[in-house]
Amino acid sequence: MSLTTLAPGATIGIIGGGQLGRMSAMAAARLGYHVHVLSAEPDPPAQDTAHRVTIGAYDDEAVLRAFAQSVSAITFEFENISASGLDLLASLCPVHPAGSILAISQDRILEKSFLGDHDIPVADWVSVPDRDALPEAVASLGFPFILKTTRFGYDGKGQFRIADQEAIDALAAHLPYPLIAEGFVDFERELSVMVARNEAGEIRCFSTTENQHRDGILDYSLAPARIPVALAEEAQRLAAHIATTIGLVGIMGVEMFVSARGALLVNEIAPRPHNSGHWTMDACLIDQFEMHIRAVAGLPLPDPFRHSDAAMKNLIGFEGVGLCDAVLAQPGLALHLYGKHETRAGRKMGHVNALFPLGALPGPYGIAARFDQALKPALEIAQEP
Repeated sequence: MSLTTLAPGATIGIIGGGQLGRMSAMAAARLGYHVHVLSAEPDPPAQDTAHRVTIGAYDDEAVLRAFAQSVSAITFEFENISASGLDLLASLCPVHPAGSILAISQDRILEKSFLGDHDIPVADWVSVPDRDALPEAVASLGFPFILKTTRFGYDGKGQFRIADQEAIDALAAHLPYPLIAEGFVDFERELSVMVARNEAGEIRCFSTTENQHRDGILDYSLAPARIPVALAEEAQRLAAHIATTIGLVGIMGVEMFVSARGALLVNEIAPRPHNSGHWTMDACLIDQFEMHIRAVAGLPLPDPFRHSDAAMKNLIGFEGVGLCDAVLAQPGLALHLYGKHETRAGRKMGHVNALFPLGALPGPYGIAARFDQALKPALEIAQEP
């Protein structure tokens, strides 16, 4: 157990008041902790579950100082916050994960450089600081390739697929430089691993998860992934290696590709709870949010035993909200809504989990390959051939 274990009744600060903060506050309450949320937006989803909420800017020194003085430890629920602000907070109060980790995950060039420097496999990439660097990207990567903003990209935002020179000519003058160019990966499927680590060095990985996206946003996740056991274990070892190397305290999502040749390539890291780990809320005794709070509070990290196979479906925008009545009427589904006051296209409004007996559904390698026929109308899950 860590020497800095928080006693029950202590207050944990969470920067960000979205759904991840909301669900983290629920987990903290189960462990006897209070949560103080700092949100830049009024009426955040986390206000329904937090003990206290402060509305203020993430770069306001007075707000940050007052916030730090009110809590025993600080964490965050999304990456797009001020790393310099976290440095100020760290001078006043323990911050987990560290601001140095946030700085790496905020900038794709720093992220790719860190992974490459530690022999972690990634797709080929080059930096594109301005328009003049585009020919180098073409010469290095060839067509097609992906251009991504170096910062503030999520759910497919800030990404541009470059198929040919004509696409470059059409976009070059309007692209939001600096960018990073990544070689196109002929991937067989997308995976993620939620890995947690505490100050004592205990590391725990949840089951390797398979993810499918629609319009750049995670559509659904299957746990465990429909891959050979050896490959799933390799993905977990890779995630644990990254957590140790980067000095993680907290939980982190590690997104990966499985190439057409069966090799793993790390796409990005997210040092916080992650959408692809939401299935753990119903399929594990200790979910990703409690594991994160345990790590931040210096508590032991138990084996994240998965008692059921699971599938998670995101409820996105008006279409997702329109599924709620069907989900509520269908036995065997667990609905999680985020308390957002406004529905918008592309906005994550909630998710639904479905559980299945371990290995009960037929599919590749004996793992659940598809949902039961009765669930498809409510979940609208795309079926692979």
